[in-house]
Amino acid sequence: MSNIQDKVVIITGASSGIGEATAKELAAKGAKLVLAARREERLKEIQDVITQSGGQVIYKATDVTSLEQMNELAAYALKEFGKIDVLVNNAGIMPQAFLAKNKVDEWNQMIDVNIKGVLYAIAAVTPHMRERKSGHVINLSSVAGHNIYPGGTVYCGTKHAVRAISEGLRQEEAMSGTNIRVTNISPGAVDSELLETTSDTEMKAGLDEFYKTAIPAESIARAISFAIEQPADVGINEMIIRPTVQVG
Repeated sequence: MSNIQDKVVIITGASSGIGEATAKELAAKGAKLVLAARREERLKEIQDVITQSGGQVIYKATDVTSLEQMNELAAYALKEFGKIDVLVNNAGIMPQAFLAKNKVDEWNQMIDVNIKGVLYAIAAVTPHMRERKSGHVINLSSVAGHNIYPGGTVYCGTKHAVRAISEGLRQEEAMSGTNIRVTNISPGAVDSELLETTSDTEMKAGLDEFYKTAIPAESIARAISFAIEQPADVGINEMIIRPTVQVG
């Protein structure tokens, strides 16, 4: 039996890309899924596909930038399934432009979604995990959380923050004896809707070219599955996953 069987998994940003692929991967291995994103119609479509294949899945339209909505999501998971085993902190955006263009609204959006959204999700689920002395938080950073490049300065900053939050959480939970595992996954170029969040036409053209070698979202879903599948005393703390031909 898979170590994923019957685990209750919350996935944010579940309406497309890595979130959707992860939902389908984990459902096939017997997980009970709680899907969250803003696009309720897409969540319903994914639920229908998974249910038709015999999977167990519920969803709730959720904005990760709202702590209240994240708490409501966690409460919904507990009401329907009685526990939360895993959080896949996947929601994120990637608008990119040189700092000189002063796209302050986009900076704020990235901070709200990529950093605050990660923290709000952690805040919503970890009290329950600590009480049970069992749980797993999987945060999606990026290769941009290891590198910095012109035009991606703020995005890189948010993804560096996700790595720092992941490692800080890991150390704190290890010291506290809660048995909460923490995994930071840093994808490179992955085929998803993330590119569509970049409004700057100059940056978008370069990103479109760079992403021609992108790997499918299922590649990251399998890595997430691998981390969850490990025995409870094994923590997969960090993974970087790029296309083989990606240099940076």
